[in-house]
Amino acid sequence: MTLTPNFYQNRLCLNVLAGSKENARDVWQAAEGHVLVGVLSKNYASTEAAIADMRDYARLIDNALSVGLGAGDPNQSAMVSDIAAAIQPQHVNQVFTGVATSRALLGQSQTVVNGLISPTGTPGKVKISTGPLSSQNVDAIVPIDSAIALLKDMGGSSVKYFPMGGLKTIEEYRAVAEACARHDFWLEPTGGIDLENYATIVKIALDAGVSKVIPHIYSSIIDKASGDTRVEDVRQLLAITKSLLV
Repeated sequence: MTLTPNFYQNRLCLNVLAGSKENARDVWQAAEGHVLVGVLSKNYASTEAAIADMRDYARLIDNALSVGLGAGDPNQSAMVSDIAAAIQPQHVNQVFTGVATSRALLGQSQTVVNGLISPTGTPGKVKISTGPLSSQNVDAIVPIDSAIALLKDMGGSSVKYFPMGGLKTIEEYRAVAEACARHDFWLEPTGGIDLENYATIVKIALDAGVSKVIPHIYSSIIDKASGDTRVEDVRQLLAITKSLLV
């Protein structure tokens, strides 16, 4: 099984959640493999239980697994690193301060490891204090260029920009996209993305020249009754993606 995500046109790979193993397989097929399927570490009572279950997920979807924190919970950082080390997924979600640990425990450079940074209200400035202790302290706000350089130092692959609130932070997001393009760093827009604003958000990153984009589309496409991601919505996201990357 490959450690590298299957990017459409070598530019974009969706990231969605799965409510079950069957749902994971269905959304992976609906996206024609151009997706990372998120499973949240927070949903498991122990690291061992998570490893065993996530291995089953990985087998069903050709390892297109995204090991998640759970709403960016910094307290899940160490657990995510331990899970990733054992199962070697294609994608790992991390808080800013957890990136180096995940990369070191993975022992290879192919798996995508993102680092969580947050909007501040000022374009060009981002919050990097997203770890277990730092998130409880005074905000550490730095220029986006510095944040990217720090992530590169730690072995990170991409910026996870969260919470965006859909289009609410669009000017800040545009500055992040431009910086990612300048430094040839990947970008993962996250938070409040839905079928209506997806094209706008993705187009900003593509137009800025970001080499690879991994948009996270979560709650807006989840069926509240079943907890599963709606397969038809994933098909629609892929169709929009194809229209943007002709």
